[in-house]
Amino acid sequence: MDIQAEMKKIGQQAKTASAELAFASGAVKQQALENAADAVWAARADIIAANVLDMEYGREKGLSPAMMDRLMLDEDRIQGIVDGLRAVAGQDDPIGAVLADWDRPTGLNIKRVRTPLGVIGVIYESRPNVTADAGALCLKAGNAVILRGGSEGFNSSGAIHKCLVDGLTSVGLPEHAVQLVPTRDRAAVGEMLTMTSYIDVIVPRGGKGLVGRVQADARVPVFAHLEGICHIYVDVDADVQKTRDVVLNAKTRRTGICGSAECLLIDRAFYAANGAPFIQDLLDAGVEVRGDETLQSIDGVVAANDDDFGHEYLDMIIAAKIVDGLDAAIAHLREYSSNHTDCIMTENDETAAAFFQKVDSAILMRNASTQFADGGEFGMGAEIGIATGKMHARGPVGAEQLTSFKYLVTGDGTTRA
Repeated sequence: MDIQAEMKKIGQQAKTASAELAFASGAVKQQALENAADAVWAARADIIAANVLDMEYGREKGLSPAMMDRLMLDEDRIQGIVDGLRAVAGQDDPIGAVLADWDRPTGLNIKRVRTPLGVIGVIYESRPNVTADAGALCLKAGNAVILRGGSEGFNSSGAIHKCLVDGLTSVGLPEHAVQLVPTRDRAAVGEMLTMTSYIDVIVPRGGKGLVGRVQADARVPVFAHLEGICHIYVDVDADVQKTRDVVLNAKTRRTGICGSAECLLIDRAFYAANGAPFIQDLLDAGVEVRGDETLQSIDGVVAANDDDFGHEYLDMIIAAKIVDGLDAAIAHLREYSSNHTDCIMTENDETAAAFFQKVDSAILMRNASTQFADGGEFGMGAEIGIATGKMHARGPVGAEQLTSFKYLVTGDGTTRA
């Protein structure tokens, strides 16, 4: 395959499709997604068969258990894909929404209305469900999308993509509105990063290596989805049972997702009064706890080194340390957090308010598992990723975050003095 020629063709097709999608009705886009959901469920046996090939490929590559878990599809996870497609389909159409409306003394009426971005490139690793999530959200927002999935999920993504195309064509929308790059060759990624004539924004979703490469090499604007180095700070006024429940869930529900907790910060006064029963819970669940000198007194905790703080494990491992109150916890976060999701466990409203004000992460939580850092759980139906930057989109990137706006100015023969 001539990668450069192929990617140029895909770009041209996406640009043409985006022009048509920009004025597609909300009802038509909704029906396309509903039909795509039906197609995914009808094709679930084929999707699982394709996933078996990907799982074997992943084993041959030596993927970690957490990465294999990200890759795996079964009927329950396909049901989740279907539910996500239906949830996005049922949302209000963001395009054309009036964001502001005002009159000027000159007689002009000015409206700011929501519009599509155009063509979005999504580069992701391992998780084939992103094919459906990204395709659905881009379509809902009136954008064409070029999907470049990870080599590990090549077959699964292809099977899911076929269902999305079936949904598009069933209502007369252009099949090239959602395209999947048809090669595992990494040269395709390099091409996408420089396709300024065709792609309006790139969304990378993957590990630090992928995101770093995209940020370093892209000439197209990027919505950065960096590491999920998620922290939980256990304040002196934390409820012990709530903390035990949240910490165990935040680490062990699914270790391979970006919302998995990677570091525990425990207030020294809390530890003096209550110990750290949640650490024993983690150990009992099979989590390797890498603690500071104080926490190493707990049987089973191993010594942490400097590299353990600020590390995204995506595995049954967590770092932990004692801190001297809220200010010390915030200082740690400013040094080590990836600004993805950070949580405070406290019953003190003033402390929680200070944490929310002073910590600059995309998502801040109080008394809730970091595993809720997910567009679906935020009511967005799905997400392309969690943007950790500060420009345009931040936090879960749903359909609304995949739009821009334009101004509609109406006069009545109005001239400027």
